[in-house]
Amino acid sequence: MALPIACGSVLAVAKPFIDWTWIGQNRSQIGTDLLQHVELTLIAVGVGLVISVPLAVLAWRYGLLRGPVTVLASVLYIVPSLALFAILGPVTGYFSTLTAEIALVGYTLLILVWNTLSGLEAVPPDAREAARAMGYSPSASLARVELPLALPYVFAGLRVATVTIIGLVTVTSLIGLGGLGQLFVEGLQGSASGPFYTPILVGLVLSVALAAVADLLLVLLERLVVPWSRAGSGRRSSSARRG
Repeated sequence: MALPIACGSVLAVAKPFIDWTWIGQNRSQIGTDLLQHVELTLIAVGVGLVISVPLAVLAWRYGLLRGPVTVLASVLYIVPSLALFAILGPVTGYFSTLTAEIALVGYTLLILVWNTLSGLEAVPPDAREAARAMGYSPSASLARVELPLALPYVFAGLRVATVTIIGLVTVTSLIGLGGLGQLFVEGLQGSASGPFYTPILVGLVLSVALAAVADLLLVLLERLVVPWSRAGSGRRSSSARRG
């Protein structure tokens, strides 16, 4: 309930911390912001995965490329988003989805490249020897043996990248996008009496819930795509308990 507050000769009304009426009246806009948040995240992570896996494979096969690939991914990861928007703006448009996505994809590359590289390096040598003994070419061995065995590492990177991007999407509200970040902007703008906390809390709760749901879905997808990883984890756990 809002409480009256005496301010000199003026009677002001304090805003409630949670305004359920505002939430009910803005359900449609909140839903639109949530869908935009999901869309921006899916595009960024999907494009990042498509770029990162081939780059990691090339860096793994050709050692000379490892340094340039990882340095490029690192530079894109550490560049502040606002600076990146300013650099890209004259070319891709200051308030465009393309500008937002280029920045977001850049933040996925380091995570996904490193995890894919780690997965390929963790493939047991005897698995590669068995593939050669069966007459697999290097490309066939990569596609049928090494990449499948590296998938648990790729999924681990995918989970981290997805949760990271869900948080970073809000920053694109600086260029008119941002999904749930728009709620933060609206709340911070508030009024002369200060911030309006309801949209901020709604955006925060939905962002955390979205990250949790996305992570759970990726865990379930990994169990479907990489069933042997779960079995291996179970055997390791059993061995640890016996030890």
